Amino acid sequence: MIKVYVDAATKGNPGPSGGGFVLLTEKKQVQKSFPLQNLTNHQAEFAALSYLLDYLHEQKRTHTTIIIYTDSKVVSQAIEKNYSKNPDFIPYLQEIKEKISHFTLLIIQWIPESKNKGADNLAKQGLQKALKL
Repeated sequence: MIKVYVDAATKGNPGPSGGGFVLLTEKKQVQKSFPLQNLTNHQAEFAALSYLLDYLHEQKRTHTTIIIYTDSKVVSQAIEKNYSKNPDFIPYLQEIKEKISHFTLLIIQWIPESKNKGADNLAKQGLQKALKL
């Protein structure tokens, strides 16, 4: 089983954005930070999750049980309900649902910000990378 904590950070709304995640397996821990484009804070949360799903797919982790923790209620609820009122989120939701379909068992769960500090710090590092571009 893999546990992953994911988060995004944005300067301005919209503005430069970054993402980060902490991936935990029984044997190792992977930390990644990455720049994103200019996005709103919610769009950045969706984009960070999409980036993570691409990473997991590239690492051939599609047949492993994965729990992804996010502190974004907007993202977790949109995926759980397969619905968003906000038209800006619908393309992200469709993209993420398509990517999720390649995984055997993937669960996305909301957690409070206080439980997501590692991913938050990495997202801020990703934002710093975006600001340098």
